[in-house]
Amino acid sequence: MVLAHGALRLRPLTRSDRKAWRKVRERNLAWLTRWDATTPPGAEARPRTFAAMVRGMHAEARAGRQLPFAVEYDGEFVGQLTVNNIVRGSAQFCSVGYWIDEAQAGKGLMTRAVAMAVDHCFFALKLHRVEIAIRPENTASLRVVEKLGIPEIGYAPRYLHIDGDWRDHRLFAVCREDAPKGLEARL
Repeated sequence: MVLAHGALRLRPLTRSDRKAWRKVRERNLAWLTRWDATTPPGAEARPRTFAAMVRGMHAEARAGRQLPFAVEYDGEFVGQLTVNNIVRGSAQFCSVGYWIDEAQAGKGLMTRAVAMAVDHCFFALKLHRVEIAIRPENTASLRVVEKLGIPEIGYAPRYLHIDGDWRDHRLFAVCREDAPKGLEARL
């Protein structure tokens, strides 16, 4: 499945994205490291290769628990957006995480990409709620939820292991009835 708006596309992340993904990640090491998830001491290590990461994501996607997207702009790989922790049953919710090339930040691309993904979650997957957790000092990511009008619902001390330690996060969530026309309609 591909989601598109003009020159912006969300498409499944594949093993063939390895070179472009690595090039963007290496160029943005200082920009992204402080926001990257890390493995806490004593926990099972994350995949060490790109292929292993993609295999794991695809296994989660086949199980209906994840949607790993490559973010492209004008045909170039510029970032990643992942719909994680899809829960069905009485909950019907998920969380969204994302990153973008610093050279593309501030152009509204990730804001549009998040809106597209949330709308897909609401209208195609029929989920009820989408959550986004953001570190308090991540002003670029906070601007995304602000522009989309996603309300803050709480604060989670030591919520995720990021950049080598347990980090606090601000929590944001939107429910389908809060955006009956979707988030893209807000842009």
